[in-house]
Amino acid sequence: MTASPSAEPPVRVGLIGAGPWARDMHAPMLAAGPETTLTAVWARRPEAAALLAGAHGAAVAGSPEELFDSCEAVAFAVPPAVQAPLAVRAARAGKALLLDKPLGADLASARTVAEAVGTAGVVSQLVLTKRYHPATRAFLAAAAAAEVTGARSCYLHGAFLDGEMATGWRLSEGALLDLGPHLLDLLDASVGPIARLRATGDPRRWVELTCEHENGAVSQASLSGSVRLPRARARVELLGAGEELTWDSAGAGHRESWPLLRSEFAAAVRTGVPSPLDAARGLRLQELIAMGTRD
Repeated sequence: MTASPSAEPPVRVGLIGAGPWARDMHAPMLAAGPETTLTAVWARRPEAAALLAGAHGAAVAGSPEELFDSCEAVAFAVPPAVQAPLAVRAARAGKALLLDKPLGADLASARTVAEAVGTAGVVSQLVLTKRYHPATRAFLAAAAAAEVTGARSCYLHGAFLDGEMATGWRLSEGALLDLGPHLLDLLDASVGPIARLRATGDPRRWVELTCEHENGAVSQASLSGSVRLPRARARVELLGAGEELTWDSAGAGHRESWPLLRSEFAAAVRTGVPSPLDAARGLRLQELIAMGTRD
């Protein structure tokens, strides 16, 4: 009988990045185990890397290559323009990749990541946190049995107005690149593959997407990180001849997604079989985003 992934030694994961997302999500999730252990942290700011590593009993790597030498897999919590070239280096070093979304700052860099993963034959997985929540899995299972005529969705919050996330690429690129992967992934998975996409508005304020799906259904998505709300609002409504199906982020907190995300990544590393949420899926989402940014 084949041993279960939980019977295997924990996967040794190195973390690239020491910002808010690394501090609040990646490091505590990976260090909590039991399927993974956080071995080392590297960041462009050595003092931030030391602080985060010290909080979780990990080493501080002096370079990405030193981090690669200490681990089996690499997790990324850095801006997309930083992630893409480092992910290529990690793949070439034979490391499994736990990738943030989007894969890269643009479609070309996302393609280089996906191609590097394919050439190296390494396991990859996307941190699309909402996909690892049991409520999301139940919603997608119900959607697979439904005939959907149309869908409405939104992902709205005010994090770009102030706070730790109101910096860098999120402010310059806006909601389409940051929030778009989550919502487009859910629509593509629940309604059916998206064939065409049109965008209107300003991604730095509010952008509206109209998606035409291969099965003839039409969906709409509203995205903004610049509206003041008591809490983030993310919702998908599927409508057709049957009963309405809904998914709401109010029942899909990040922490509740950690156990499944961690266990599925560890299983993928140990078996060599990636989940469907891999770099190829990330490239597919980036292709959809590119449709929305064309003139």
